[in-house]
Amino acid sequence: MADLLSGDDHIVPERLGPLAAALTGIDNPYRMLAWMRRSPAARLLARLAGQPDGLTHEALDALPQNVTTAHVRGLLVTAGILPSRDENLALLVHWVARTLTTLPPAHVTLIRAFAEWHVVRDARRRSARGRYTYVAYKGDANNIRAATRILAWLGEQELTLRTLDQAHLDTWASGTPTLRVGSIPFIRWATARGLTTGLTIAHPPNRPPSHFQVDDVHQEELRQCLTDASLPLEVRIAGALTRLYALPLTRIVELTVGDFHRDTDDAYLTISRRPVILPPSLAQLIDDQITATTPADHRAASTVFLLPGRSPGRARNPAGLSNTMRHHGLAARAARNTAMMQSLADLPPIVIADLFGIHPGTAHRWAQFAGNRWSDYLATLHDTAPANRSLT
Repeated sequence: MADLLSGDDHIVPERLGPLAAALTGIDNPYRMLAWMRRSPAARLLARLAGQPDGLTHEALDALPQNVTTAHVRGLLVTAGILPSRDENLALLVHWVARTLTTLPPAHVTLIRAFAEWHVVRDARRRSARGRYTYVAYKGDANNIRAATRILAWLGEQELTLRTLDQAHLDTWASGTPTLRVGSIPFIRWATARGLTTGLTIAHPPNRPPSHFQVDDVHQEELRQCLTDASLPLEVRIAGALTRLYALPLTRIVELTVGDFHRDTDDAYLTISRRPVILPPSLAQLIDDQITATTPADHRAASTVFLLPGRSPGRARNPAGLSNTMRHHGLAARAARNTAMMQSLADLPPIVIADLFGIHPGTAHRWAQFAGNRWSDYLATLHDTAPANRSLT
């Protein structure tokens, strides 16, 4: 360890003491030795340790942002050498900076104003409230990307924001359906500042969910998640939470070990603001996951993720988790839709919204959809009933 973190004198600097202690405290020393010899992260850490100003967020930000850099940053934050920060917000800030360098000079000023004073500023507010997720970062980046595409299209059409009219905008929106929703914030921002006038892009109509499971399949997959020890723990936990509480993977990966707690009788998981009682089998899975992935002195922490990612201190990537779930035959979307429908059969929408942490409008739309599906089912029974059938 001294060779990794020290200079020519083979003495580990006092500042790096907590990192050395954390690395030497790993249960399997052979695994640590293999990591030191072969890992790009170990080589990067050794190089940075030899530079007086190398161990800062700014120094790491100047490097290529990849798995190696993220891993080293996570190690340094976990050891307390670097202060913790909202990495999702940092992703957005650095993505904006890189994007601005690729734009035509004529577009940079406008996109910088929209990105930094509207999108990033709002992201900072959400981050301060602890609500800026990886999915939020992806959405904000998509909004900025849509703005750059609008300006590029205007140039191709020999138009400007001043000469853009509703017909032009409708043509652009219909030709780029994947960016239609993402372009709405930029158009509203430009209109509010008098850069263009009287333009709107309507949200596309809400499409009802179309992927569901039959009850027998849903229940069998839930049983598999709770009992099949051959599946990875993270797959079993995510699969059960999806099928019991209709949680999307983007919410599941944000859960922390501090969200799980027990009293003398039961175990609970705080999903939104309220604790939800867990089946004993699922509670045991979460206990096993925390024991396997979390040091004993961090098992009540509100910042340690229940499903940790590859980099220390980071949550599991929801896209990667989704791929893993599909690999094991436990795709999430149809299961979540089915769980939501089942919940609405027993609980009113406002309770669903509060319990599962979804917007009340979303819960209401789900309730309307569930009601229509039930009405269609009853109508089908009526249409196919024998003519002489009577109700008694």
